[in-house]
Order: sequence, then C-alpha cells, then structure tokens
Amino acid sequence: MKKMRERSFVSGITFYKLFWVFMTGCVFGVGLETLFFLITTGFIETSKGVIYGPFNPVYGFGAVFLTLALHPVFNKQWYIIFILSMVLGGGFEFFMSYLQEFVTGTVSWQFQHLPYNLYGRTNLLQSFYWGVLGLLWVKKIDPLISMFIEKTPLKIGIPLTWIFVILMIFNLTISLLAVTRWDQRVNNIPSSGAIGEFLDKTYPDSVLNDIYPSMDHVGHP
Repeated sequence: MKKMRERSFVSGITFYKLFWVFMTGCVFGVGLETLFFLITTGFIETSKGVIYGPFNPVYGFGAVFLTLALHPVFNKQWYIIFILSMVLGGGFEFFMSYLQEFVTGTVSWQFQHLPYNLYGRTNLLQSFYWGVLGLLWVKKIDPLISMFIEKTPLKIGIPLTWIFVILMIFNLTISLLAVTRWDQRVNNIPSSGAIGEFLDKTYPDSVLNDIYPSMDHVGHP
C-alpha cells in the first residue's frame, strides 16, 4: 500500500504533477521571455504576471493546457506535435488576452502592428513560438519535471506542494485585486471600503508601473 501511494504522487496526470507543471511554466516562461527581450532589444524587461516572485501564470496555465492537450499525442511525429502546439498555443494566448481585458480592463501584449494578427491578441509568429515551445515542452521539459518529481519523497512532496498552492493562491488573488483597482484609479473610480483603501496605499500606481511595465489600460471590451 505504501509503495502504491509513493507512485501516485507522480503516476500519470495527477493534481500534484499538474501543479508543478504550472509552477515550472510560470518560471520558465518569465526566464525565456526576459532572455528574448535582452537579445532583441538589449534591455532587461521582466514579464512576470504577479506581484511577488518571478512567475507568470499565463505561461503556467499554458504549460498545463499543453500538457493535457498533447499528452495523448506524445509519441506522434514531431511535426504533428508542433502544428497542434501552434494552434492550441495561439488559441490559448487569444483567450487569455481577452480574459485579462474583460476582468481587469488591461492587456499585457498587443500585436496589431504585426502581420497576420488576430484582433491584436495573437499572431502567426507568436503561434510559431508556441509550436516550438510545445514541442520542447512535450519532448524535453515535461519528462525532466516528471523525473524530478519521481525522486521527491512523498512525505516532502505533498506538504511542499500545498505550501506553494496556498502561497500562489494568495499571490494570484492579491495581484488580481491590485491590478483591477489600478484600472479603476486610471478611470477615476474612487475606492469603496477598506479593501480598496488598502490596495491604494499598498500598491499605488508607481509600484504597479514598475512591476508591470508593459501593461496597458484599455477599459473593458
């Protein structure tokens, strides 16, 4: 029985596996995009999506989405995985852009200036990058994550996972509230209640501008 429980921490597509896929995607995406900006512009610009830590949930959820969607075709030819990653990744990016704008009134990326874009939320070049990333993820990165988790003792892995779950839920929640209140301030909407006053004092425009330098306020669609 104990042996089966130890295997269940990493066996197949479990909550624990997907959570660490999410965490890895959050960090890996920030690092990759920061490196890309450095190479193409010569400047370091962080692309993190939360207030605390080098995490971008868009990449985290994207990694989970690609893992679930591409798991059944893991053994297929590379070009099949690449094309699926292009389509799924581009669609996911479009959806996340719309969701961010709908919820917070902000956008973090716009591609109206690039050819073959879809309402400025994604474009063919970005889809190509998703294809490459999906192929690397399925063939190289995801197996490494699984191997690392397999070596993690159950008594360490489970409590460590739940500690990070709680921390990430707090991080996501406070970041969402702060950005939403930021957009309200831009639109001259006064704070209402203690939560709004706390957000105004703790996360003023100057702080959030430094954290999210590429975020624009566009109002709700």
